[in-house]
Amino acid sequence: MSPQPRRQERGQRRMAQLLDAAAEVFADTGYAKATTNAVATRAGVSPGTLYQFFRNKEALAEGLAERYQQALTDAHRRAFDSGLASLPLPDLVSRMIGPMIEVNIANPGFKALFTATDMPEHLGAPARRMHAAVVDRIAEVLTARSPDQPATDLRRTAVVATQIFGSLLGTIVAAKPADRSQWIAELERALVGYLSPG
Repeated sequence: MSPQPRRQERGQRRMAQLLDAAAEVFADTGYAKATTNAVATRAGVSPGTLYQFFRNKEALAEGLAERYQQALTDAHRRAFDSGLASLPLPDLVSRMIGPMIEVNIANPGFKALFTATDMPEHLGAPARRMHAAVVDRIAEVLTARSPDQPATDLRRTAVVATQIFGSLLGTIVAAKPADRSQWIAELERALVGYLSPG
């Protein structure tokens, strides 16, 4: 192997290390309070090393947004596979929320980055588009299950369901692994109760 590919490989590993550290810092302090110095310290490198790869905090956030966008797209695909509408409601809820919870657990800075109100517009846009796609897909599933219900009612139900999910997501992600399944069961119970007809 020539020296150039080895250097490129080392550079890719360093970038991944810095993004991992940024995810942890964003998760711990939020985007607004995070600093490049804190990220460098968490990564165990000098600020100068960080600046060789990322010009500022926003560039770190952009790198994470790109990483998270792919993970979220994959989770969305798994959550909303074909045949979902025909499942019993508890199975449907479990199938929808499972992949979305997994992506949030695997990416600790995700919620801090994509739900921050002080994020630059272009960084929050992908998450807003994905959120809208999730609401649309839930509304489609609800329509397939209840074709006689007005579309506006089903869309409102989809919005509320995503808000219920979002309100417990932080608790689930922060829970100790031994307690997490209980929190997920509570979320599933809330969603099944909300989405049950009548």
